[in-house]
Amino acid sequence: MDIKAAALLAEMQSLQGEARNMAAVQETAPRQDFAELLGQAVNKVNGLQQTTGDLRTRFELGDPAVGLEQVMISAQKSSIAFDATVQVRNKLVESYKTIMNMPV
Repeated sequence: MDIKAAALLAEMQSLQGEARNMAAVQETAPRQDFAELLGQAVNKVNGLQQTTGDLRTRFELGDPAVGLEQVMISAQKSSIAFDATVQVRNKLVESYKTIMNMPV
């Protein structure tokens, strides 16, 4: 079996250059903390629920600028967002329990 050292060396140098380029791209990409992302998601759900509550109140008080369809769509959006957040929380708790039950 004949291995061509020059070709292998050239291939390794090429891969090394690509790895350096990828590392440079990763360093310049903004990093977001998971807790920050989760906090933003919870804040967005809270905002949707507050908007829905405001629209419901305005509709109940007879505000002509607010239609029933707006209230119902807003309620569905906030309900779906809340359900999705609860599912993410459930998965996180399940993952935490799995990790804590792992033998060390």
